[in-house]
Amino acid sequence: MRVWRFLAFVFLVAALAAHAQEYPSRPIRLITPAAPGGTTDLLARLFGAKLGEIFGQQIIVENRASASGVIAGEMTAKAPADGYTLLLAYHQHTINAALNANLPYHPVNDFTPITQLTRAGLLLVLNPSSPPRTLQQFVEWTRKRSGELNYGSAGLGSGGHLAGELYKQMAGIKAEHIPYKGSGPALMDLIGGRYDYNFAGLQAAQTQVRSGKLRALAVTTPQRVPALPDIPAVAEALPGYEVVGWYGVVGPAGMRAPLVERLHDELVRVLGQADVRERILNDGSEPVGNTPREFRDFMAADLAKWAKVVKESGAKFE
Repeated sequence: MRVWRFLAFVFLVAALAAHAQEYPSRPIRLITPAAPGGTTDLLARLFGAKLGEIFGQQIIVENRASASGVIAGEMTAKAPADGYTLLLAYHQHTINAALNANLPYHPVNDFTPITQLTRAGLLLVLNPSSPPRTLQQFVEWTRKRSGELNYGSAGLGSGGHLAGELYKQMAGIKAEHIPYKGSGPALMDLIGGRYDYNFAGLQAAQTQVRSGKLRALAVTTPQRVPALPDIPAVAEALPGYEVVGWYGVVGPAGMRAPLVERLHDELVRVLGQADVRERILNDGSEPVGNTPREFRDFMAADLAKWAKVVKESGAKFE
């Protein structure tokens, strides 16, 4: 009896492996929680095109930009776990759960993590007319003027909003948050001197810094960014400070291990291509390509971190 059970197990494993090798036999849907043209959409189309070449099947990028990515997440969580529906998740995936306890899914438990593609910090910027010219001067300035300053972000619950809240907690200051409807309007008002500072996305902020319209003081990654070697990390003044935006691919919960392994290997293969790495690095991001388990642990830690920041700050879901 034990022999037959062992043989049955072997045959099952062989069948699953064969099925994974035959995958995909039809187009794959890659859902992106963003409108066409943004960073999330461009990354989805880049990896979608590369995977399509490898698999010999079309990767259909489906934009679902509503509700800060909640609709895209719910669609993926409820899809069959057959590898034909994937989600290009990003940092808002865990932040949403920290802000809203009533999400229709759990951002970790209701998904199958495949791999984290990239990570990138934010850029602390302020108007060039502001007094601080270094990170240390900025910390001293915000402490001296605690309760008098305002900081802006792309919106309630955005990465910049929570980066500002984390800074307040770790620097021991008070500052008023001004939410905008997107990073563009927020940066324009900072350039116009309508508030004091912003933790903005690297790509958008660098354009204004290069033109001299904004001053960059620090990045929010644990160490300096290779693309900006002269810009210090906030952690150099506030040890332990870290805010990292990320992108990764997940599927519905319950995907079989051989299928996850196949997708993981091919995504990491794409991530290793020279033109893909160059594009990621030029945008101020870093390629990752971790294992499914490492990605799961990362998302769980990210959720716990932001839940703590949200609780202490009183931030609310928009």
